[in-house]
Amino acid sequence: MDSAAFRRGVRDVSPLLLGVAPFGLVAGIAAIEAGLSLPQTVGMSVIVFAGASQLAALDLIGQNAPLTVVAVTAIVINLRMLMYSASIAPYFQSFSTRAKTGLAYLLTDQAYALSISRYRSDEAVDRAAYYLGAGVTLWVVWQITTVAGAVAQAGIPDALGLEFAVPLVFLALLVPAMEDGPTTVAGLVGGGVAVLASVLPLNLGLLVGATVGIVAGLLAERRLEVHHTDGH
Repeated sequence: MDSAAFRRGVRDVSPLLLGVAPFGLVAGIAAIEAGLSLPQTVGMSVIVFAGASQLAALDLIGQNAPLTVVAVTAIVINLRMLMYSASIAPYFQSFSTRAKTGLAYLLTDQAYALSISRYRSDEAVDRAAYYLGAGVTLWVVWQITTVAGAVAQAGIPDALGLEFAVPLVFLALLVPAMEDGPTTVAGLVGGGVAVLASVLPLNLGLLVGATVGIVAGLLAERRLEVHHTDGH
């Protein structure tokens, strides 16, 4: 493995850690508030390793939602990983199945974006080394900050009302993501439906909102593509 490429991955991802670290702290806090023990929090963080879906799952767990609803909601939120995987797969085509499985575990929004950009601009880069530099760094910081949040929560009085931490984090993630028409439609429709569907049994509101939001975004994107095609 090319150590220079690995270090380059670490260096490139470092500025993004300023946003990842607070996210991890909130995930740790949310896990304890949802009733998980410290070992369970660590186990979930290691196994799931997916910020948005992890927080959504913790929110549902805290509301005593059925396990099936929790799992399906997390899967729906992480469907974008299918697109990331399909996009980056050609660059890992020559790797063994075991190697690709390990790399898949480290796939995140940040690791994908940085790696794809680097591969396109530098064809000679050691792809696995660069990806691991970014992915492993993100993984380590996420685990440390999640544990730190969980430990800190144990000493925070209930009177501080940190139950608003998770919704605030999702708002902070949502607003920058609404960068064009389709994503704005997805965010507004999904959020609106989730609020309206909050009365549904089994805490299905979040799942319904996420699903409808994704469909609305896809339809808006398809409509935009058709409009551009007709315009030409």
